[in-house]
Amino acid sequence: MPRFRNIPLNASRIMSNPFLWLILQVIDLYMWLVIIGVVLSWLVGFKVVNLSNRFVYMVGELIDRLTEPALRPIRQVLPNLGNFDISPVVLILLLMFAQRFIIWIFLNFG
Repeated sequence: MPRFRNIPLNASRIMSNPFLWLILQVIDLYMWLVIIGVVLSWLVGFKVVNLSNRFVYMVGELIDRLTEPALRPIRQVLPNLGNFDISPVVLILLLMFAQRFIIWIFLNFG
C-alpha cells in the first residue's frame, strides 16, 4: 500500500496546525504578489497605467522589491527568450511544489 495519502481527506488535520496553516498562507500570498506583479508589468507595458502616478509607482516598487530576489536567480538560469519572461511561471510552479512538499512532509512525518 502506498504511503502517499490523499490530501483532501486530511484537510482538517492540516488546517488544525496553526504553523502549517500560516506557512501555506504566506506561500499563497507570495504567489498572488507574483501574479499581481506580472499583471502590473503588462498594464504598464501596454500603457494602461502610468508609473508617473505616485500610488501605482509605490505599489509597483513594493511588488518588485518583494518578488525580484526570488525571480533574479531563476532569470539567471533560464535561457534568454527575448522580451518573453517565464521566470514568474517557474517561480509559481516552485512555490506550488513547496506547498505540496510541506503538506506531504506533515502528513507523512508530522
